[in-house]
Amino acid sequence: MNYLQQFKVLPGTRVKLADIDPAFKDGYACHEATDQEEAQFQKRLQELQVLLYGQQRESLLICLQGMDTAGKDGTISHVLGAMNPQGCRVAAFRQPSAEELAHDFLWRAHQAAPATGEVVVFNRSHYEDVLIVRVHNLVPKDIWTGRYDEINAFEKGLVEHDTHILKFYLHISKEEQLERFKDRLDDPSKQWKISEADYQERPFWNDYVSAYEDALSRCSTEHAPWFVIPANHKWFRNLAVARIIVEYLETLNMKLPKPTVDIEHIRQEYHAAKQANGGAVHSP
Repeated sequence: MNYLQQFKVLPGTRVKLADIDPAFKDGYACHEATDQEEAQFQKRLQELQVLLYGQQRESLLICLQGMDTAGKDGTISHVLGAMNPQGCRVAAFRQPSAEELAHDFLWRAHQAAPATGEVVVFNRSHYEDVLIVRVHNLVPKDIWTGRYDEINAFEKGLVEHDTHILKFYLHISKEEQLERFKDRLDDPSKQWKISEADYQERPFWNDYVSAYEDALSRCSTEHAPWFVIPANHKWFRNLAVARIIVEYLETLNMKLPKPTVDIEHIRQEYHAAKQANGGAVHSP
């Protein structure tokens, strides 16, 4: 089975994260066992992004969600860092600004959505408004419960305007999170990431799990699927996300557009310029 199907949350099914092993690694023994395969997927991802950018007909939105330390930044760096930044950007969804709070909760997601030919990664996303606001009672229950349908409608609208959507929940265990917090304490290069909020959120772990299970179950659709990625092993997380994106983009059968100029005429002009320049330039 390809990863596009293996890790997909099937629409209409109920997700139970306790039943999904965050340490799953699909038979790979270690990081080194995936190095060559991951490099191949990164190379293919570069090629597919060129096609997406070149044909200027469609776009791709990638949403990354997960508990603190789940690896959203690492996924962007190791997987999506392979893309050409000319056609790719990252939008981080932090605490809403005063301007954002003055609009509906989806306004800032609309502002950050990809243009034609572009890949945009949401580091956290519009789903924060059915996650943190729910866990911390920032809005009444009747407000956030209505947002699932609004999110589905928003995503359907993007798809109807040729934006493809892939959403990844990076699934780690509570024990793995604690180990990663310790790594941050021990590694001076990571200490800048530490905040009081990291540990203050730990007591709400089960509440976040329930909130994520509802979001994954209610908002995984055929046009905008969720994928639950086992992420205790960072290297397997990277491989799985890269492979799913590649497998999906390959289904689009993208092709570069035909040249808009007479190539043979341009070639003749080139050779004429070369002769005039004493043959000092290389032939194309």
